[in-house]
Amino acid sequence: MENKRIISYCKAINEALYQEMERDERIFVYGLDVADHKRTFGSGEGLLERFGPKRYFSTPLSEDAMMGLGGGGAVAGLRPINVHIRVDFLLLSMNQLANMIAPIRYGSDGKLSVPLVIRAIIGRGWGQGFQHSKTLQSVFAHIPGLKVVMPTTPYDAKGLLISAIRDNNPVLILEHRLLYWQKGRVPEEPFTVPLGQANVLRPGTDITIAATSWMNVEAYTAARIMEKRSVDVEIIDIRSIAPLDDKLVTESAIKTGHLIVADYDWINCGLSAEITARVYEKCMHQLKSPITRIGFAPTPCPTTRPLENLFYPGAETLVRVIEQKLGLERADLSEEEFFSYENKFRGPF
Repeated sequence: MENKRIISYCKAINEALYQEMERDERIFVYGLDVADHKRTFGSGEGLLERFGPKRYFSTPLSEDAMMGLGGGGAVAGLRPINVHIRVDFLLLSMNQLANMIAPIRYGSDGKLSVPLVIRAIIGRGWGQGFQHSKTLQSVFAHIPGLKVVMPTTPYDAKGLLISAIRDNNPVLILEHRLLYWQKGRVPEEPFTVPLGQANVLRPGTDITIAATSWMNVEAYTAARIMEKRSVDVEIIDIRSIAPLDDKLVTESAIKTGHLIVADYDWINCGLSAEITARVYEKCMHQLKSPITRIGFAPTPCPTTRPLENLFYPGAETLVRVIEQKLGLERADLSEEEFFSYENKFRGPF
């Protein structure tokens, strides 16, 4: 029977945690302020009450120590989930993560496993400036031994988290804060979404947008606008950064002949460059136009809203690029509705 149950992205994460903690008593969740009244934007609601402070607890502010605790616990046979309220400060744990945790299976010749899940919140809010607005997926995906995923839909938020928890390698999950409000169809029973697979979020025939995280929302809005002009946009949700599924992106680019890589990060030395290189290696002469990359402006993120709007690319950026690639006239977008922190995204995935 087709699943018709609608829940939010936040609830999907909460449900995955609850079901997995019920299934496996070795799982525990910890991090800065995870047990406070906000419970990480609500994603930890009810877990302290159900599982107690030994399996769901707040820690002191020391990212390096938190990561060391998780790595040590995982090697010892537990299955920790370390929560970071902002990915920016995950950088403070890089020695543990890059030099200790990620290479352990390799260094032990497969004798040791590190089933550690790291959840980190990404994305813009209401003017948070350059210390609370990064994504950094390409930085972490660069490290061998570490898996990196970026769920966009509520379905993937639950399925990828369960897959990460059951994996015997360290997995970093990057969750965009503005996606927490959206709703979608999610089965009540536990299920997995395989790590390392991209997904066709919207089929199309005329041009491909390969996007990460929130940029899928912007791509969907751009596709809706272009549909009024008889342009059929295909959207590929990358969703797994490491391992990276370039095969699906390449197949779509060959089908449509045009590819835009819309990454939620800076362009320089980033994921968009990696995807572009891989696609060119496989099908450069089958494309009708050069691959276009879209990402953050090459500067630290500003704080004021007008400058933020220039820093972050969006649906309008994508529409203008599509027009240029297909040789179309510029459309008047003054009557179109776009999403912002105030105009929260609640569908349609």
